[in-house]
Amino acid sequence: MIDTNIFQNKTAVYYTLGCKLNFSETSTIGRILQEAGVRTARRGEKADICVVNTCSVTEVADKKCRQAIHRLVKQHPGAFVVVTGCYAQLKPDTVARIEGVDVVLGAEQKKDLLQYLGNLQKHAAGESYTSPLKDIRSFAPSCSRGDRTRYFLKVQDGCDYFCSYCTIPFARGRSRNGSIASMVEQARQAAAEGGKEIVLTGVNIGDFGKSTGETFFDLVKALDGVEGIERYRISSIEPNLLTDDIIRFVARSRRFMPHFHIPLQSGSDEVLKLMRRRYDTALFASKVNEIKTEMPDAFIGVDVIVGTRGETEEYFNQAYGFIRGLDVTQLHVFSYSERPGTQALKIEHAVPPEEKHRRSRCLLELSDEKTHAFYARHVGQVMPVLLERSKAGMPMHGFTPNYIRVEVPHDDNLDNRVLPVRLGSFNADGTALVGEVLNQTLE
Repeated sequence: MIDTNIFQNKTAVYYTLGCKLNFSETSTIGRILQEAGVRTARRGEKADICVVNTCSVTEVADKKCRQAIHRLVKQHPGAFVVVTGCYAQLKPDTVARIEGVDVVLGAEQKKDLLQYLGNLQKHAAGESYTSPLKDIRSFAPSCSRGDRTRYFLKVQDGCDYFCSYCTIPFARGRSRNGSIASMVEQARQAAAEGGKEIVLTGVNIGDFGKSTGETFFDLVKALDGVEGIERYRISSIEPNLLTDDIIRFVARSRRFMPHFHIPLQSGSDEVLKLMRRRYDTALFASKVNEIKTEMPDAFIGVDVIVGTRGETEEYFNQAYGFIRGLDVTQLHVFSYSERPGTQALKIEHAVPPEEKHRRSRCLLELSDEKTHAFYARHVGQVMPVLLERSKAGMPMHGFTPNYIRVEVPHDDNLDNRVLPVRLGSFNADGTALVGEVLNQTLE
């Protein structure tokens, strides 16, 4: 047993890189430490514990992780430094050699965090201790909000797809999940804590059920019945796993929002084959059309990778034309990064960095065009907005059901409330619509 007295009056800082799943897991780590007596360090205060949750989706992500670790070690000299997440999972030896790192925590060892933090006493005394080995076999539940208004519910982990460019299956392991009953219970707990919106997260959430003989559609239907939760959002889901039944259910649900995030990765069928994706552009277009038929005002975000090996200029032009013709809202554009151990390295025709940058800019400009047009269509409408905490004096932000970002004047009384807001013009930097709260009685 760990003597939890060692955590009393200790402080911690948290730094998260990467996806919503990582933010969910960092929030859970924060809750574990808070319950043990550790408080979050104030701005400028030296922390006793630093937690870095890493990403390894690209080489740039790896570099950002190393920079974040070095920065925190410098800012908090003598702190006990815990590094977890995908980069730590893929390259534990590399991370362990970074000066100042004390523990490299495997993907599913977060549940045993206090056990490893039991070394705090040895750390303070300058004694030696052993870092844990990585473990990617089990499923660790996570539902927390951290410093956000929305909750993030981890429903699944791992991936069985092994796309040619991706290392995530090596970092996160095989697809696995908890039971629907356990997910419903976590949603009920979030509701009891006052939570109104939950984002379903995971590595490949549409694959939910591998461990329990259930399906993602079963999960969606079960969560829809949880009283107290007003909004659910489905984070990234593979197009071949987004069934028409799910789309139609969301269209008729009061709680699941008309908001989808679907990875395309390329609009060229030839490149999709090189990537070893499990769909083609025809299937992707059919999913977008089905969503828009059922929910004309739905927000659809799309992931795209540019400059993968084998993506000739002709293939990119095909992809650009396909994406331009899609009725989607926003593009999340990534430049291809070569990852050791992936099958993509065997593909001929590497795209020069400057060409990757040009292609990325083309798609980002197309994304801005699509997002601006989508927002502009809603100016003047009155829509319910869940408003989120902000720093004193700063505008508050929130989102409509279809994920339009709205900005309103600061008012602490509006935090975590769903209220009717009239959508006005764009804010100064064009990232949100300026809204007017009409009254405070919608809830």
